[in-house]
Amino acid sequence: MKFGLIISKQHPPGVSMVERFREHIEQVRAARDAGFDLIVMGQHYLSAPFQEIQTLPSLARLAAEAGTMRVGATVLLLPLLNPVDVAEQVATLDVICEGRFIFGAGLGYREEEYEAFGVQGKERVARFLESLEVIKRLWTEDEVTHHGRFFHLTRARMALRPVQKPHPPIWFAANNDGAVERSARMADAWVINPHAKLQILQEQVALYRKALREAGKPFPAELPMIKELYVAPDRRTAIQECRPFLEAKYKAYGAWGQDKALPPGDRFDLAFEELVQDRFIIGDPDDCIRELTRYVDALGVNCVILRIQWPGMEQAKVLRTIKLLAERVMPALGH
Repeated sequence: MKFGLIISKQHPPGVSMVERFREHIEQVRAARDAGFDLIVMGQHYLSAPFQEIQTLPSLARLAAEAGTMRVGATVLLLPLLNPVDVAEQVATLDVICEGRFIFGAGLGYREEEYEAFGVQGKERVARFLESLEVIKRLWTEDEVTHHGRFFHLTRARMALRPVQKPHPPIWFAANNDGAVERSARMADAWVINPHAKLQILQEQVALYRKALREAGKPFPAELPMIKELYVAPDRRTAIQECRPFLEAKYKAYGAWGQDKALPPGDRFDLAFEELVQDRFIIGDPDDCIRELTRYVDALGVNCVILRIQWPGMEQAKVLRTIKLLAERVMPALGH
C-alpha cells in the first residue's frame, strides 16, 4: 500500500500566503521523513472565496523537499490549457523530479473557469482528447504536424523529452461513469475521486474493470484513490477539530457545482453527519485503519492519497495528523 499527501493549497482570504506556503514546505518535509510515497496538488482558477496558489510552479518548489517521493499534478484542467505549454511544463517537471513526476489530467466542471479561458463547456471533452493526443505526440515524435479542431502545429519539434519513457504516467480524474470508462481506455490509471460515497465508487470500479476488459487492457498496477481524512487521538476530538473546515470546504464545492459532476442521486447539501458517512474518514487511528481497510477491500485500491487539511485549519493539526498516520495507521495497512 502506498500513501500520498495532497497539498491543500486553498486558504481563506486575508491570511499570508507566504506563511502558508512555508507551511506547505514543512508539510512536504514531514511527509518525506514519515515515509510517504508521493505528494500531489490539484488545480483551480478563480477560487473565491479562497486564495489558491497555482500548481506547477508550486510543485517545482516542493519537489526540492520531496526526496525520493513522487510528485504529481492531480489534476491539470486540460481543456483550459494549451497542449504545447503542458507538454513542455510536464517534461520540465519530470526533469526536476528526476523521473518521478505524475501527469494527472481532468475535464474540470466550473463554468466560471470555462468562461474565463474562452472555452465552451460542451467542447471540453473534445478539447481534452485533442490536447492529450498533441501532448503525447510531442513527447514521443521528432516532428509533429497536427491540424485539428482546436489546435494547429506544423512541423513542430520539441527537443525536450520527459525522463520517463515514453512519458510520465497519465492519470485521469473521473467523477461520472463516462469519464471512468474513458480512463480505462486512455489512461494509465483512474484517480478515484474523494467526493462520491462508497457504494457509487464500488459500482464505478466494476464499470472500470469492464471497460478495461473491453479495451483489452490489464488492470493497472496502480489504482489511486484520493480521500478526505482526519485523525486525532480520539474520535470526538477528530470530529470537533475538522468539522468547521471540512464543512466549509464542501459548501464551497456545492456552490461551485462539484456535486453536479457526480452520478445522479448524490449531492453535498446534506447535514454534516450524512455528508461524512461512507464518504470521508474521520476518527482515531483505529477508526482510520478500519475505514481505509474497508475501502481497500471494496475497491482494490493500492495507493491512498490523503487530504488532511482544509482552508483555515492550522498547521499544528496537519503535522499531528501526519505523525499519527505514520506511527499508527500506515504500518497497519502494510506500508
